[in-house]
Amino acid sequence: MTIEIRDDAMHSIVDANACLEKVASGFLFTEGPIWHPIEKHLIFSDIPGNEMFRLDRDGKVSSFRKPSHMGNGNTYDAQGRLLTCQHATSSVTRTEADGTITTLATHYEGKELNSPNDIVVRKDGLIYFSDPTYGRMDFFGVERDVELGAQGVYCVTPDGRTVTRIADDFAQPNGLCFSLDHSALYVNDTERKHIRKFDISENGTASGGDVWVDVTEGEGEGHPDGMKIDSKGNVYCTGPGGVHVISPQGRTLGVIRMAEFTANFAWGGDDLTDLYFTSSTSLYRIKVNTPGLSLF
Repeated sequence: MTIEIRDDAMHSIVDANACLEKVASGFLFTEGPIWHPIEKHLIFSDIPGNEMFRLDRDGKVSSFRKPSHMGNGNTYDAQGRLLTCQHATSSVTRTEADGTITTLATHYEGKELNSPNDIVVRKDGLIYFSDPTYGRMDFFGVERDVELGAQGVYCVTPDGRTVTRIADDFAQPNGLCFSLDHSALYVNDTERKHIRKFDISENGTASGGDVWVDVTEGEGEGHPDGMKIDSKGNVYCTGPGGVHVISPQGRTLGVIRMAEFTANFAWGGDDLTDLYFTSSTSLYRIKVNTPGLSLF
């Protein structure tokens, strides 16, 4: 791993000589890492392995859920309940405090969702998720025909009663994250290789959606996929060569270059300065200077 510096501000994000540690390996394709700030563990998905795993503070990796219905993106709501996007069932689920699983979304206007991919929760509890078609392809999902005529981003109420499509003009929407004040939603498009920025109203609807940043510069494998925001408002997005770090003003500060194709990442540790990467067959970690955000 090397740190590509494009702006001096990148030094405040991560040291140029930061060491990359391989934490675990032997998976098929890892995704969806999230840190539990109270129990101090990391949950992540192995999509084609049809299993979710848990990394504890002592470094032990154990099975968390199998089958996972080819779970992909995960997050927590304000109550610490796990939300998961499932490729095989085209659904969004929530794991309740007692361990039971509630299905929140499966259809839109009577048609089955494509394959929910990534997911975030607004401060008031509204849930937003992307819905590309990757989970209807071999290896990453179950091959089957698409019912919807668009690849969109959706908002679902916490009770699961209302599913609203907030935008549908994507090729393949993927990673998404809120701005620090939750007034804007960033959504990347894997196929078009850019990040768009939407204004989110109080009632949850979206407007705008202009291209904010192109994620095309750099050498090596990678495209817009996993995306998150740190405690200073910098947006991190996978792209060519690894993870691109973008300032709140839309300037790419640098790239955390990875030796293995990386689809997603998440901050963890006591002070949220351990940055974990789900990189295909392996899980990696480095120490960074700027902490991430706690999910609850």
